[in-house]
Amino acid sequence: MTPARTILAICLAVFAILVGIFVVRALHEPQLSDEELRHRGVFLLPQPRQLAPFVLSDHLGRAFNPEYLEGKWTFAFFGFTHCPDVCPTSMSVLGQVDRALVQAGQGVDQFQGVLVTVDPERDTAQELGEYVTFFSERFVGVMGERAALLEFAEQVDVTFAQVATSGGRYSVDHTGNIVIFNPHGHYHGFVKLPHKAETIRLAYQTLSTRFE
Repeated sequence: MTPARTILAICLAVFAILVGIFVVRALHEPQLSDEELRHRGVFLLPQPRQLAPFVLSDHLGRAFNPEYLEGKWTFAFFGFTHCPDVCPTSMSVLGQVDRALVQAGQGVDQFQGVLVTVDPERDTAQELGEYVTFFSERFVGVMGERAALLEFAEQVDVTFAQVATSGGRYSVDHTGNIVIFNPHGHYHGFVKLPHKAETIRLAYQTLSTRFE
């Protein structure tokens, strides 16, 4: 190898190292300030809220309780499988975040997407499972008795109620926030509509870095 080629190779190697350092730092340092988060529709509680005990179940039959939330950042949407618009859109956004984290190799094991049903009369475990795993095989659906779901939702400032439609049918009106739970299982904040994948990804990256 000529001296010129040697120097070029060294320069390229150094450049690659510097780029690698930059990428690693970019992936692990906070990307948004609290003000920037609020501007993008991400609101954090002044003090994360510990939840009162609750027992629901996921679509695989496992107990969904405070311990289920520990060790991960959980982004939970309260919706239902018969929802025609906002539910599939919001779950699709969470799916995009999951795929982006997988492609970046960035802490995907610490990101948990959840759909909590607000329609327990119609949403079966099988339907919930098929629905949520369409967006990501790692996502889980959560179900339970209506009273237990209402109590859980109330703790995270979510409301829902059946609304009659034509032909004796009904739909469900519900809060459109994506609720954020931190790795202690505490209610940490929420993301308002409209949901954007890049905002949620950056919020997760910022929060997970702060929590280290």
